[in-house]
Amino acid sequence: MSQQRGVAKPAPTEKSATPVRRAPVLGDKEPVTISSDDLTAIVNRLRRAEGQLGAVIRMLEQGRDCREVVPQIAAVSKALDKAGFAVVASSLRECVTHPDASGSADLADLEKLFLALA
Repeated sequence: MSQQRGVAKPAPTEKSATPVRRAPVLGDKEPVTISSDDLTAIVNRLRRAEGQLGAVIRMLEQGRDCREVVPQIAAVSKALDKAGFAVVASSLRECVTHPDASGSADLADLEKLFLALA
């Protein structure tokens, strides 16, 4: 495992669409699976947004003009939206390719997640 920003992450390996992470969605519902490739892309996008947000905070603390700050806030917002949509898309792909034990995917829950981002 390599270290980056104090967080352990697996060493690079062959690309695999094998689901490896499960994240809770909608309270007590079954967790969804996010493939390792999707997880890496989502986390990278969120780290970039984290850096952008830090820059926005510094700009505000420095008293920068709102015409400089507002576009940066919009960029952070767009990056977070894209990460959210990527989570929903990955979950939807997993539900369609690997439905639950009853043979049906809980698409209603995924639709709620998608609409929460819209």
